[in-house]
Amino acid sequence: MSIPPQPPSSPGPYGQPQPGPYGQQGPYGQPGQQPGQPPYGQSGQQGWYPQQSQKTNPLAIVAFVMSIVCAIPLVPLILGFVALSQIKSRGEKGKGLAIAAIVIHGATIAFYGIFIALGLSGALDDDTTKKRDTGGQVTAPVAGGVSDIKAGDCFNTSDDLSKYNAEDGSQAALSVRIVPCDQPHKGEAYSVFDLEGGLYPGEEKVVSIAEEKCGGTALTTYLGKDAKVSDKLEVYYYYPQATTWIRGDREVTCFVGDPSGPTTGSIRAAGS
Repeated sequence: MSIPPQPPSSPGPYGQPQPGPYGQQGPYGQPGQQPGQPPYGQSGQQGWYPQQSQKTNPLAIVAFVMSIVCAIPLVPLILGFVALSQIKSRGEKGKGLAIAAIVIHGATIAFYGIFIALGLSGALDDDTTKKRDTGGQVTAPVAGGVSDIKAGDCFNTSDDLSKYNAEDGSQAALSVRIVPCDQPHKGEAYSVFDLEGGLYPGEEKVVSIAEEKCGGTALTTYLGKDAKVSDKLEVYYYYPQATTWIRGDREVTCFVGDPSGPTTGSIRAAGS
């Protein structure tokens, strides 16, 4: 018996060609290639390469942190704009941090600007000036800040003077209540002066100046040669910190107080 020859290849259903036998060229131009298979050397799956993560722009982080801690004025603002430019050109992350830094520091600058403007215009003045007589002495108790204290003023503070070091005003409360000296009070200011402007000279330098001027002739002049002062009184002073220096604080306030408790009456030469 003989084997009849294979019938010629016929088109598959719907006109789709069948693969050629024995490695005949298939429909995709590759020998023996099956339908639906990609060309040899090419992966059948797309996008299998791992996507590289974007790094966060360092300046954006620095700008955001500095805007929170209220660092050097304008620096967080500048860093924020530089970070936005770098993020756009490099395709980095951190745009939200840079924008937040700009907004936060911008709002901080605006706040201080308004505060200074109101202070210069007198809108923030309290009743301290209205409760002084022609000689400048307070005639009735009035709430104020340390900056409202003038030489000759007696005042009360929430602080405990017995916990103060004679050289340390850094723990002092910023609000006081100025009272006539014939009322019980914790402190009596005998000298108020301003330090020179410029960059903050450092706490050690400020303390040195305060010691020199508060402990010099200022106290003896205020007391007068015939004044009798209790041995319990000690010298204290308020002085600017680095954080308040930025806002224009240059004032040193020298005062005496009894660490054991409030006193009544003034130690001033005239007793007034």
